[in-house]
Amino acid sequence: MLTGKEYLESIRDGRKVYIGKELIEDITTHPAFAKGAETIAMIYDRKVAPENRDVMVSEEDGEEFSTYFLKPKTRADIERRYETHRRIASWTHGFMGRSPDNFPSYLTGLATQPELFNEILDGAGDRLDAYYRKARREDLFMSHAVTNPQGSRRAGAEIDAADVISPTLRVVSEDDEGVTINGLKMIGTGAIYCHETWVGNLQPVPPGNEAETITCAVPLNYEGVSIWSRKSYEAMANSEFDMPLSARYDETDAAILFENVKVPWDRVFLHNNVAMTREIYFRTPGHSLANHQANVRFVEKLRLIVAIAHKLTDSNKAGAIPAVQSTLGNLAAQLATLESMVRGQIYDCEDMPNGYVTINRRFMYAALHWCTNNHSKICDIVRELMGGGPIQMPADSSVMEDPELNKKFETYWSLPDQSAKERMKLFRLAWDILGTEFAGRHMLYEKFYAGPSFIMDLYSYQLAGWDKLDSVVDDLMAGYDL
Repeated sequence: MLTGKEYLESIRDGRKVYIGKELIEDITTHPAFAKGAETIAMIYDRKVAPENRDVMVSEEDGEEFSTYFLKPKTRADIERRYETHRRIASWTHGFMGRSPDNFPSYLTGLATQPELFNEILDGAGDRLDAYYRKARREDLFMSHAVTNPQGSRRAGAEIDAADVISPTLRVVSEDDEGVTINGLKMIGTGAIYCHETWVGNLQPVPPGNEAETITCAVPLNYEGVSIWSRKSYEAMANSEFDMPLSARYDETDAAILFENVKVPWDRVFLHNNVAMTREIYFRTPGHSLANHQANVRFVEKLRLIVAIAHKLTDSNKAGAIPAVQSTLGNLAAQLATLESMVRGQIYDCEDMPNGYVTINRRFMYAALHWCTNNHSKICDIVRELMGGGPIQMPADSSVMEDPELNKKFETYWSLPDQSAKERMKLFRLAWDILGTEFAGRHMLYEKFYAGPSFIMDLYSYQLAGWDKLDSVVDDLMAGYDL
């Protein structure tokens, strides 16, 4: 298993990362990404520390590996996976969603049913099992790029006839050695810090576009792969005091461009199959295990948001007002509601093929629906509790570097029981959760993490158990008549 130092060394591997027009030579030292890389290294170190090993490190056939690669066979296994996710999320307060335990949850769920992949593509299940074992043995940090560029959808015949390159990733040729892929995939959240990316589809692919159904794993330093980062919030953070979350927990989002990238067959798990390119995640525990991790992570983020709400009302002396206490009680109840939904996923876990289990999918999708629809509302409530404090502060903490200005700052901005510096530190943290560009990105991320809201509704519709619900009405009506 990798140490933090070994992880940092392993991503100095010749990958192409662009931020604007700049090609980054080493993301571990660049001011746009260095602290984010250090945060991932911290996770690698902490998960093998003595106080965490019993939970976060598992063993099979004499081989140790991170517990998020554990294929769960019992509720106790799911409990261990949950606690592993919870600790990792707590170390970044839920602000690094695609942490090293996210995609391995997809992969682990997929790998519980290799026979499904063998039915789809000859030998694909055996290759998937081998890749899963490689990933857990090498302690790989992987991302996934499973969304196509907005507005890129065109019929296959139109693409073939057009004298242009399709923006959507697709297979352009294949031979005995493998496939060659070309095009763009979204959204590689965390990909800049990863060893490899999984390419696939969580969107339906219409008939006629079979070449786009390719599902494979690609090292991010392969020839022809380039990563195009959005603006770095870490680079915008003038100090950790002023922007503590932006400075340390910007996992970044990126588009990943593949230009005639050759992928060998041992890394190809699905090809030319419109019907199954999306279904593989739902017929296995892949989607459920990965989104359980997302639920657990959100709980840790919500825990910080609710705690900030309470600290802010203490600071602005509003905590004794009954209406404010009622609002805080409502926030505390919502935190408890989500925590209970997550615990219910474990308690009422489901049997899966081959002797494995997964979390309760109906409860998981309900929690995902809850998070999607409540994050921005909760942030609005906390923003109202915060009031105008952040914009009453000086521009940044540099004011405290000047002795004369700092004396005035402490004289006029302090409170009897709170120094001006303490107040500013609290408001800066709150603003990085609620008001900065980093905060705005998280508003977008939580709203569309698992797709638009109607997709959340459909997941719950499909798993509602309508036959059992209908029987409640039928049984009641059967008990009386004219």
